Amino acid sequence: MIEIKHKDSGALLLQEESLTGKMLVGAKWAGADLREMDLSGLKLERADLRGADMTGAKLVGTDLQAAILTDAILDRADLTRAVLTEAIAKNAMLREAILDGTVTRYATFQGADLTGASMKGADASMTDLRGNLNDIDLSNSDVRGSDFTGANLTGANLTAANMLDAKLGEAKLARAKMTDSIGPTGKKYGAAPTKTATTPWWKFWD
Repeated sequence: MIEIKHKDSGALLLQEESLTGKMLVGAKWAGADLREMDLSGLKLERADLRGADMTGAKLVGTDLQAAILTDAILDRADLTRAVLTEAIAKNAMLREAILDGTVTRYATFQGADLTGASMKGADASMTDLRGNLNDIDLSNSDVRGSDFTGANLTGANLTAANMLDAKLGEAKLARAKMTDSIGPTGKKYGAAPTKTATTPWWKFWD
């Protein structure tokens, strides 16, 4: 028997023999305790997961399209190949989370903490990534048109990332790796500029 309860009140939110094949579109799981649960492959489109604790949860291939993940905790969660198109994850915690191959088009991670997260090969085009992306791995990702304004990208791996039309104003990029990436103006970037360079690195494409 699978029971999903509110992390604080203990109120029962769902009780099922199995979640396999369940249609959970629009599920009302705000504040749910989902730690270490296997939610892989579930249809959680438009689910309300505000403030839910999904620390260490497995969400491989899970459909979270348009889900509300504001203030959710997804530290060390595995979201490999998950669909997060138009998801709202403001101020969410995704430290060391795995988001390799995810689709996050038009999603918002404003204020989210993705320290040490992996988004290798992700389709994060047109995504709001104005958060803490310290040491994130965005290698081979598609971040065309995404908003990194003021983001902390210290130590980020942007190797071979496509950043065409991305917004990078006031972003912190110390120690970032950008070899073979495509910059906002469409020019390919080689070796990273030295940390003593006075010109913002994205200006090197002009």
